[in-house]
Amino acid sequence: MSTTDQILAANAAYVATFTHGGLALPPRRKFAVVTCMDARLDPAKALGLAEGDAHVIRNAGGRARDALRSLVISQQLLGTEEVFVIHHTDCGMLTFADAELHALLRERFGGEDVPDVDFLPFSDLEASVREDVAYVRAAKVVRAGVPVSGWIYEVETGRLRRVE
Repeated sequence: MSTTDQILAANAAYVATFTHGGLALPPRRKFAVVTCMDARLDPAKALGLAEGDAHVIRNAGGRARDALRSLVISQQLLGTEEVFVIHHTDCGMLTFADAELHALLRERFGGEDVPDVDFLPFSDLEASVREDVAYVRAAKVVRAGVPVSGWIYEVETGRLRRVE
């Protein structure tokens, strides 16, 4: 069975018992989470979330600069009042620098036509959380005084540990 077929079969099973069609657009618990796209992290399970509870914004590394657009919409249009920044142990973003990835892309795709993207890697996990918390707190498009906290999710244990 192809991946598409597996996904469609799982969705059919989900639809058969689906009861959340009436949920309101704004998240019920009024908070947003910025976290990594890593498949080992299941924010709903790790944070005790149900459908409709919170906005979960995911990207490589859980970087706030990459999530700002979504955070602005979450706060300004949909009423979230708190932000949790969650990075995690054993993150792939700890394994490379921009220069390495740029060189790899130029090698694979030929020449200098590859955009010079900032992939936002980091070499210090706790420092990256602090940096992202500070970025959100300082962003002029995020409501002043909104609580912003920083956390590390331990993929080895499932534990969430506060950093900032």
